[in-house]
Amino acid sequence: MVWLAPILAVLLTMAVGAAVFSLLGYDGIEAAREIFVEPLIDVGGWQDLGVKAAPLIMIAVGLSIGFRAGVWNIGAEGQYILGGLAGTAVALATWHLSGGVWVLPAMCLAGIVGGAAWAAIPAFLKTRFNVNEILSSLMLTYVAVQLLYYLMNGPWKDPEGFNFPQTRLFNDFQMLPYFSGVGYLNVPLSFVIALGVWFVMAKTLFGYQVRVVGQAPLAARYGGFSSRRTVWLTLLAGAGLAGLAGIFEAAGPFGQMVPQFPTGYGFTAIIVAFLGRLHPLGIVLAGIILAVTYVGGESAQASLGLPASATGVFQAMMLFFLLATDILVAYRIRLGGRAGAVS
Repeated sequence: MVWLAPILAVLLTMAVGAAVFSLLGYDGIEAAREIFVEPLIDVGGWQDLGVKAAPLIMIAVGLSIGFRAGVWNIGAEGQYILGGLAGTAVALATWHLSGGVWVLPAMCLAGIVGGAAWAAIPAFLKTRFNVNEILSSLMLTYVAVQLLYYLMNGPWKDPEGFNFPQTRLFNDFQMLPYFSGVGYLNVPLSFVIALGVWFVMAKTLFGYQVRVVGQAPLAARYGGFSSRRTVWLTLLAGAGLAGLAGIFEAAGPFGQMVPQFPTGYGFTAIIVAFLGRLHPLGIVLAGIILAVTYVGGESAQASLGLPASATGVFQAMMLFFLLATDILVAYRIRLGGRAGAVS
């Protein structure tokens, strides 16, 4: 049931979602088919699935590291934004150069550092003052959004952008390589990163330490594993991957930094992590499923007139049913009368 429950959650989401939208006056069955089935059978649209799935996989894989240690980083959206901003700072600083193979790697490194630096704040508050990392990381997301708006409307606004709040377009040497039929480089890299995290978590001492701290804190303390060090390492690792996903999006599909950069990937990645059972390879499949809802939701808006919020409704129901079906993991349902008392 550990692995069957997510499948059941997806099926229940499709069924209940179809019923809900039918009651609202839409063709609910066609809506569920358009959102969950059509993107999978449309081979020509698989590239779009990869573009949507890549950041979800990268962020969710990073979050799963902390979640397995009992460190609840809910601010990946802010770390994603800060990673994009940090990489954009390098791009703007090198914009007048004629080229340089080192620029894109420097942007990616800045993205990792930017995301990790943003997570260092809740890590410090957690280990020094025992501040709940759920609240601190979540609230910092809104600080990151306001910082983004300030930069887009002020210091980083494109002087030749007709007063639109956006940065300059990145130069060709600052953009991710694009491969026809695959998408940007971040698509295959997301699968490589998932495999790498699986190896670290399953085959290294660090992965063992994370699992022990999360499952048996007293045993971890007896074994000499520092919970404070685990909090720092897991938060920085997860936020670094979120920041890397951020600069990959800025240097890929966006091609610049814009106020619309926050897309909710950091929050959706939480659903991806739990749908994938916090296992990197399971997260790959979950990331594809959530990417299907994004692509299918956009298609359903155009073909069926569904509201833009339909995608979020289906994603929320998926998380709800995942949590609901988890009862089947912990308990066995028995049908029948009450057992007689033993005298």
